[in-house]
Amino acid sequence: MLLENLPFPQDLRVRREAFALTSAGYRVTVICPSAKGQTSREIVNGVAVYRYPAPPSAHGFLSYLWEYAYSMAASFCLSLVVVFREGFDVVHAHNPPDTFVFIAMFYKLFGKRFVYDHHDLSPEMYVARFHDGGKPLVYRALVLLEKLSCRFADHVIVTNQSYKRVAMERGGVPQERITIVRNGIELSRTMIPVEPDGELRQRGKTIIGYVGVMGVQDGVDYLLRALNYLLRGLGRQDFYCVLVGFGDALEDLKTLAQELALQDHVLFTGPIFGEKLRHILAAADICVDSSPANPYTDRSTIFKIMEYMSLGKPIVAFDLPEHRFSAGGAAVYVTPNDERAFARALAGLMDDPERRLALGTTGSGRIKTQLAWEYSIPNLLSVYSTVLPTAKIPESAAPEAEATGKLKPQEALHAVQAGLELDSVGRPQVMQPDEVLSPTEESTASAV
Repeated sequence: MLLENLPFPQDLRVRREAFALTSAGYRVTVICPSAKGQTSREIVNGVAVYRYPAPPSAHGFLSYLWEYAYSMAASFCLSLVVVFREGFDVVHAHNPPDTFVFIAMFYKLFGKRFVYDHHDLSPEMYVARFHDGGKPLVYRALVLLEKLSCRFADHVIVTNQSYKRVAMERGGVPQERITIVRNGIELSRTMIPVEPDGELRQRGKTIIGYVGVMGVQDGVDYLLRALNYLLRGLGRQDFYCVLVGFGDALEDLKTLAQELALQDHVLFTGPIFGEKLRHILAAADICVDSSPANPYTDRSTIFKIMEYMSLGKPIVAFDLPEHRFSAGGAAVYVTPNDERAFARALAGLMDDPERRLALGTTGSGRIKTQLAWEYSIPNLLSVYSTVLPTAKIPESAAPEAEATGKLKPQEALHAVQAGLELDSVGRPQVMQPDEVLSPTEESTASAV
């Protein structure tokens, strides 16, 4: 597995996929940049990890070119170490960037397979980061790299139906060579009660929670302007918004919060992970995602939505196609990019605890019955049964439950507790449709 965007095991999607494959008996090696304090080589839950020193954070065109050139060279050198030391049959590339295709093309000369795991629409993400749409030449280069990745991939993994359409229409990939492996949270995490952060609860105000990357394209500025209208336009003093995360727009967002005089009503915590993050979100009365409508966010599954629903939190979000599929009836949807409508939706939920409870219960149920990570594992394993149909999985490496396709006893227990129906070999029945439901089909969804 080739990874550049984050270290391992910090990248949750890559971590879940790697652990699922090792549990099924595959031998997995991850090549990635290192985080502070990480060793250059270690074994993490059976996954071999090779790391190279991370490049400095990029902030301009030339620095991005240097970052990707350096990362590709480092990844390729480590792949040579791995191929001679351990060997491998598949290059599994996690984008962004899409430059991993050049490493995959080299190894395809020697009979290796290439799985392209399409996390993000890089061309659309690039355009969303610039008010003027960026440089057309860069956009076309990103589209070309994406097409090359699709062209040379033996199989393409995508995160949702919208990305599948892009792979078919723009990448020219036949439908049978595309598999949807959605992001999700483990069922076990939905079963464990989380104690709310005591300091936040003692504030005696409605707590609004946001977690995620704070880049230019993520729309946190929309949220701050909505909070300003909530405070001054609607006269609400009884709220406190906690924003957890980091990104290249963080300092500008702090400046905007100062300009809007929101310092008594917002808190930027910086990056927080693990259980501490869940304690903060558990203290929230309402969770939000203010990603604005654009060609990137309209097609992308925003993972924070899953995190909110796993904790049974009501959500306010702009009415985007993939938001509606993910959250269903767990969210209040407002007109895209309308900050005042966003503020009015917040005020409405602040005054309606019964509705907040109903929305949160709906979200938690969707995770347990449709969107948990366990529902995606069979799809991931089906990719490898296609790409490596003659792979011999050692008996010792594959526990009996995995070898037979059944859940492990503890996983089965979680499934029963969640009220899931199991199939004939003990797996949860997958009820998640591929198509995004229309507003009329989502009868429990609320629109504002």
